[in-house]
Order: sequence, then C-alpha cells, then structure tokens
Amino acid sequence: MVTVLAVADEESASVHSARVRAQRPDVVLSAGDLSWSYLEALVADLGVPAAYVPGNHEPPGGGAPRGMIDVDGRVATVGGVKVAGLGGCVRYNGGAHQYSQDEYRRRADRLLSEAEGEQVDVLLTHAPPLGLGDEPDPAHVGIEALHTLLDVLRPAWHLHGHIHPYGLVKPDRHVGGTTIRNVIPWQVVHVDADEED
Repeated sequence: MVTVLAVADEESASVHSARVRAQRPDVVLSAGDLSWSYLEALVADLGVPAAYVPGNHEPPGGGAPRGMIDVDGRVATVGGVKVAGLGGCVRYNGGAHQYSQDEYRRRADRLLSEAEGEQVDVLLTHAPPLGLGDEPDPAHVGIEALHTLLDVLRPAWHLHGHIHPYGLVKPDRHVGGTTIRNVIPWQVVHVDADEED
C-alpha cells in the first residue's frame, strides 16, 4: 500500500501538520494551480517522490517544480504508483493550459497510446470529468474525454482539483471501480500499488 498526499489549488499550512506526517506519505501528487515555491517546499520537507499536472493558472512552458515529475499527457511510475496525467481545464478565456473538448479528446487519445492498454493506479487531472463534480459556469465545466480514460485505464483513483469547495466537503464520486476525489486543498489516499519503481 502506498500513501499518497494529493494537493491542489489552495495553499494550506495544515499540510505540514503532525496529522499529515503521522500518515507518512510515500508520494506527493499535485493536481495544479499551486505556486512552485509551495510545491518545492512541500517536496523538500517530506523528501518523497512527487509529480504534478498544471492547472489553468500556471504559466505556459517552463518545466516542472524542482523535485517533481511533469506527468501532463504522460504515464509515469512515481514512488511505485503508476500515474496517468492530464492537466489544464476546458477553454473559457484563452489562457494557458486551456483546451477545447476536441483538443482534450486528442490529448486523451495520445495518453491512451502511451499507456499501451495497461491499467494505471491514479488518473491525475486538474479538472474533473464532465458531469462528475464539475460546475455549470464556463470556467469550471468538466472534461468529456476523461470518461474514456476512466473506462480504459481503470484507475483505482481519479484525483483532481479546479472545483473549489470553499470549506464544504465535496463527496467522492464513483465510476466502476474508480473513486473520483476533489483533493483541494489536500487529501491523503492509500493506493494498492506495486511499490517497485
């Protein structure tokens, strides 16, 4: 079992709490829209492998935060967890890391090609699937193509951010054997994965 600390969108001092440390995270996964200084400090503090996908507020290009693997549009094993990543959100104002639904379909197809039909442990995205935890306003509509990724990749977990809970608990959603969770500002999940990298 691998313990994953997932973070997104809102910086929280509580992520450094004894409660989090007591759970001994093995991996950090970021679903985007966090400052690189925040992520780099978190990864340095915990000293564990880490990966991220960009949200819709990161600048275009520029690599990854220090100590993190960029899994946007890729499949990678991070600390024993096989992660497929797809960053950004549905286009609403032409900003960086925003894509049309058609562009997401093409990006999802490329991700499926890279996965070569193999199941992954975690699907890490910034935005949720269309109709599963998204919002009706143009900035927070979900991604249609994630339904195909969930069907084919069959992850145990789909972790995302983008939809701010504003202090409310957002319920998990389920598709087949996948639990879909909004991780803002942070969540700890346990992934039954092969721990060999």
